[in-house]
Amino acid sequence: MAPCAQNAYLTPMSQTHFFPEGTLVAVLTCEPIDRSLDYKAPVGGCEVGAFVEVPLGPRKVLGCVWGAGRGGFDLSKARAVSNVLDVAPMRDEMRSFLEKVADYTLTPLAAMLRLATRAPGLMNPPSMQKVYRRGEGQPKRETEARTRVLDVLDEYGGLAFTLKELADTAGVTPSVIKGLVPQGVIFEEDTPRDLPYGRLDPAQAGKELSGPQEGAAKALRISVASQSYSTTLLKGVTGSGKTEVYLEAVAECLAQGRQALVLLPEIALTAEFLTRVEERFGAKPAEWHSGVTMTERRRVWKMVGAGGAQMVIGARSALYLPFQNLGLIVVDEEHDQSYKQEDGVLYSARDMAVLRATFCSATVVLASATPSLESWVNVEAGKYTRLDLESRFGPAVMPDMHALDLRSEKMPATRFVSDALARAVTKRIGLGEQSLLFLNRRGYAPVTICRACGHQIACDHCDARMVEHRFLKRLVCHQCGETKPMPEACPSCQVEGRLAPVGPGVERLAEEVTERFPDAKVSVLSSDLFGSARALKAAIREIAEGDTDIVIGTQLVAKGHNFPNLTLVGVIDADLGLQGSDLRAAERTFQLMRQVAGRAGRSEKKGVALLQTYQPEHPVIRAIIAGDEEGFWRAEAAERKMAGVPPYGRMAGIILSGPDLAQVMDIGNALARRAGPLQQVGAQLFGPAPAPIARVRGRHRIRLLVKAEKTAPIQRALSAWVGQIKLPGSVRLQIDIDPQSFW
Repeated sequence: MAPCAQNAYLTPMSQTHFFPEGTLVAVLTCEPIDRSLDYKAPVGGCEVGAFVEVPLGPRKVLGCVWGAGRGGFDLSKARAVSNVLDVAPMRDEMRSFLEKVADYTLTPLAAMLRLATRAPGLMNPPSMQKVYRRGEGQPKRETEARTRVLDVLDEYGGLAFTLKELADTAGVTPSVIKGLVPQGVIFEEDTPRDLPYGRLDPAQAGKELSGPQEGAAKALRISVASQSYSTTLLKGVTGSGKTEVYLEAVAECLAQGRQALVLLPEIALTAEFLTRVEERFGAKPAEWHSGVTMTERRRVWKMVGAGGAQMVIGARSALYLPFQNLGLIVVDEEHDQSYKQEDGVLYSARDMAVLRATFCSATVVLASATPSLESWVNVEAGKYTRLDLESRFGPAVMPDMHALDLRSEKMPATRFVSDALARAVTKRIGLGEQSLLFLNRRGYAPVTICRACGHQIACDHCDARMVEHRFLKRLVCHQCGETKPMPEACPSCQVEGRLAPVGPGVERLAEEVTERFPDAKVSVLSSDLFGSARALKAAIREIAEGDTDIVIGTQLVAKGHNFPNLTLVGVIDADLGLQGSDLRAAERTFQLMRQVAGRAGRSEKKGVALLQTYQPEHPVIRAIIAGDEEGFWRAEAAERKMAGVPPYGRMAGIILSGPDLAQVMDIGNALARRAGPLQQVGAQLFGPAPAPIARVRGRHRIRLLVKAEKTAPIQRALSAWVGQIKLPGSVRLQIDIDPQSFW
C-alpha cells in the first residue's frame, strides 16, 4: 500500500450540497486511482455524498460525489454520471471521518471508500427476490446434500439466503434446495431485497442492577443524553456485569431515536450477546461480521443508512457503516489485539471509534477488565472519564491466584501438566466442577524436528516452521495457511521414524490430559478445530451447560465467556508471552492471564487460578498474582515514558516486500540514506533489517521502524520520505502507523 499523498489532490468538500444537471462534480471511486474524477451531474442533478454509478472506460463503477469538479479541461469531453443510487447519501461527518482516517493512516482515500462500501449489489435497483429460510421438520428422505443445506440454515440462525448463495455455501445444486420447498422443510419467500429490522424497545425493563452497576449506568445515561462527544472507560473486574451497564446506555441512545454500535472482538461471542440484547429490547439487532451472508451484509448496509437498523453488533469494520444518527459506540474488551486491522487499511478500531464519535457528537464506552495502557493513560491525562466496577455481580467473588514454580517440579520432558495442577483438576472432577487448562498455542506441536539430521520442517513459501495439527493429520503454516500431510520420512535426510514434535500445543496437551484423566470428558477450544462459527458456538454452549469436565483452550476462551460451573483455571505456560522483544509483551501477558483467570468462579462457587511458571519472581507474574493492576500500569507507564515509546511517543512500521531479497534490501538501504524528511521532525530511523518472519508467501520482507515524539507531524514526514523512491511493480511498501505487532 502506498501512502496517500494523492489525497491532497482531491477536491475539498464543497459548501454547495446540490449540483444541477450538467454541473461538473468530483466523484471519488473505489478504483485504485490517485484522484477524484470529474463528471457531469445527471438529469435531475445530484447532491454531495450521493452514491453514483459512473462510466470508467468500458465499465460502470461505484462512486461517491465528493464535491465540485475541478475542471481545467475540454468540458465537452466530460462524461455524465450514469445513475444516482437509491440509497442514503453519505453524510458530511462520514466523509470527514474517512478523510481523517486516510490522512492519519496514510491510506489512499479510494481504499477508505472501498472499506466503507463493502456490501454486494449496491448498484442494483430495489427489487423483489426469492429467499430461502429454514422451515419445519426434517425431509422425508435424508441425503448428505440435504443435510448440508439444513446445517447451513441452522448455522445462520434463521437468516435468509438467495438460491445461489445457499447452494454455494452448502456445496449443492439448486435442485436440492428446490426439492425441500414442497415438503415445508425450507420456506421460499418473495421479499424486498432489503427490509428494516424489528424495532427495539428501550422502555422494556432490563435486569435488576446492583448499586455500583446502577451508579455506572446512570453516569453513562447522562453522558449519552447530553448528545455531545465523550469517552468513558468502563473498567470492571471479570463477571462484574459491564454488559448490563452499557446496555443501559444503549437504551438511552435508542430512546433518543439515535443509533448504537457495539463492537465485539470475537465472532463466537455474538450468539450469547444477541440473546441478551433480544431479552433486553424485545428484538434482535443487525449483525455485521464475517459470519453473516452477503445478502444480509447488503441489507445491514442499506438499513443502517436509511435508519432501519437501530443497533448494530459487529466486528471492527462495522465502524465504517453509513450510520445516519450514531449516538453511541461501545468497544467491548477494548484492550483486545484483534481490534487492530493488520492488512489492507491498517487501523485501530478502538482509536478510530473515538475519532468517529468526535464527528457525530456520540458517546464512546470502552469496556474491559484489563484496559489497554493507552486508555489508562488517557484517563490519567483527563481525556477520558473512568467508571469502576470493583466486585463481581451477586454472590460471585474473584478467584484466588497462585504461581506453581515449575523449577521445583520433577516433570518428564513429555509432560506439561505438573502434579500440583493435576491434583487440583482431580479435586474438581470429584466435586463435579469444571477445570480449564489454558495454553495459547494452536495445533499439536510448534516444531517438528528430525532426530537423525536436525532438520526442522518449514513452510516452502514462508520463513516459518510448520505446526503439526495431529487432529487434522497435517502440517500447517500459520502465516500463509499452506498445509501438507505429515510425512513418514524426513524431507531432508529421508530417514523414517525419526521425526519428533518439540513443545506443546493444545492438541498435545489434550493427549496428555486424556491419558491422565481417562474417565473425564475433555473439550478442546481452538479456532482451527471448528469448521464453522455454528460449531464453535455449539461447543461453547455445551461447556456452559456443564457438559465437559476439562476444557483445554487457546486465548479464544479468555474472551468474555461465562462458564458457571468452572472453578479452576490452570495456565500451562504463563511465561510464553514474556518472550521476545515486543514492547507490549508485559501488558499483553498481564491482560491475558488476568482475563483467563477470570473464567473461574463466576457463580456461587469459589474459583482458583494456578499459573505454571519458571519465573515466579518476574515482575509481571508477581503483579498478576497480587492483582495489583494500578501498580502494574504505573510501572509499565513509567518504563514506556522513559523509553519514549507509545503511548508517550509515536511509532510507524514500514514493511517492504518483494520476490527478490537483494532488490528489497537495496530499496530499504536507499530509504535509510534519504532520511532527511524524518530528521527534520526529530524522528529516529531503525533499519532496514529482515522482519522476524522474513518471508511470507514467497515474498521477502524487510522492516524499518520510525520513532518520534508524540507531537511530531510524523505522517507528513513519512509521505515526503517514501515519496523520494519510485517502487518497482513487484515491490510493495506498507506503512503501519501505531503498529501493534512487529512481525
